[in-house]
Amino acid sequence: MSARHPKSIDASGTSNLPERLQDIIRRRDTVLGPGYQFSETIPVEFVSSFGAHLIDSDGNDYLDAYNNVPGVGHAHRHVVDAVSRQIAAVNTDTRYPQEPLVAYAERLLATFPAELSKLSLPCTGSEANDLAVRVARFYTGGEGIIATRWAFHGRTREVASFSPMLGAGSPLGPNVRLIAAPDPRLCVPEQSVEEYMRDQVRSAIIDLERHGYKLAALIADSAFTSDGIFTHPVGFMQAMIDEIHAAGGLYIADEVQSGFAQLGGTMWGFSRHAVTPDVVTMGKAMGNGFPISGVVFRPEVCDEFGQKVSYFNTLGGRSISVAAASAVLDVFEQENVRERVVVNGATLLAGLETLTRNSPYVAEIRGSGLYLGVEIVKDRGTLEPDPILCERIIKGLRDRRVLISRTGPAGNVLKVRPPVAFTATDVSRFLETFAIVAKQRL
Repeated sequence: MSARHPKSIDASGTSNLPERLQDIIRRRDTVLGPGYQFSETIPVEFVSSFGAHLIDSDGNDYLDAYNNVPGVGHAHRHVVDAVSRQIAAVNTDTRYPQEPLVAYAERLLATFPAELSKLSLPCTGSEANDLAVRVARFYTGGEGIIATRWAFHGRTREVASFSPMLGAGSPLGPNVRLIAAPDPRLCVPEQSVEEYMRDQVRSAIIDLERHGYKLAALIADSAFTSDGIFTHPVGFMQAMIDEIHAAGGLYIADEVQSGFAQLGGTMWGFSRHAVTPDVVTMGKAMGNGFPISGVVFRPEVCDEFGQKVSYFNTLGGRSISVAAASAVLDVFEQENVRERVVVNGATLLAGLETLTRNSPYVAEIRGSGLYLGVEIVKDRGTLEPDPILCERIIKGLRDRRVLISRTGPAGNVLKVRPPVAFTATDVSRFLETFAIVAKQRL
């Protein structure tokens, strides 16, 4: 998702591609606006898919260990059938009564703590976070936002103002303060991660107030994905939230990337820390690729906003998107998805740890469930990031038709984030391929 990690393609880099693909790229460059980039240095045209697999125009099977947007699986038959039936019947929006919409909201809210009982339906993760912060400002009367140092929360102008991962070309708001991710290596001796994060939040609040900004919210990705993936130790979040509430602010849990059981065991990443947010945002896997996102509120946080401010999203709550999202919940129930993520995630983690145990270039492996980060360094002793080696590993896997990406401020953390459709067979193929690349590179 990083604006700096994907590589742009120039004409000199396409000469070895099939003429059809070269033509597509030339035409694409002619008609698409600025900022579009490919996810791989050498682009691939995919024409079909299933589960965690993408098939190119020559029939080659690529293992998708990166794209968790089609969470329950590319082209999942149950989702496809539900969407097909709905679009053949009616596709209205939330201005009209829809029993399926109400039923879906009830089912989704049942996966949250009872205190979180109101759902709004935007269209994208960016819009969800935009609405969450808008409501937080209305409720608290504050403007101050606290986010982590390399966070990504979206691309609207508002949300980009507290998404430092977008880089220097995308300025942060003067009302934004950044704190470090929960990396235990940053703690001083005898200091816990809980204490470290609490102290950072406290300092950020003090600095905001000193500059005339009352706190509105802390927003945090529950996996701290763009910061390099930090999911442990479990339990440090409560101290941060206590500081936020004491200052009159709200805690917004961004589950756009980490939600829908991606971290294994629990449906939502914040649940691992035994905390209850004031607001939760979600998107991506929510509709298995269909345009729908969600914001879940404590009712006392959003009720007055709803009475005084009209909010409507043309696509977010449409019948077809609700059908897709409801089908996703069906799959979770029918296929025991959470249990599968726990088992396959544990196997994946254990395999990666075994394959990299003796490598001087792997600082550590972090994560939970099917959401893992492998930190690549020049030397374990110095921990100096090695983004070049990281890219070579990604390319080595891609050349063997396994797709992953990278994350972290230096772009040196392998991001292994497959859809929750990943099977035991997929895990075996991934580890076998990684072993070949690791032998050459690590």
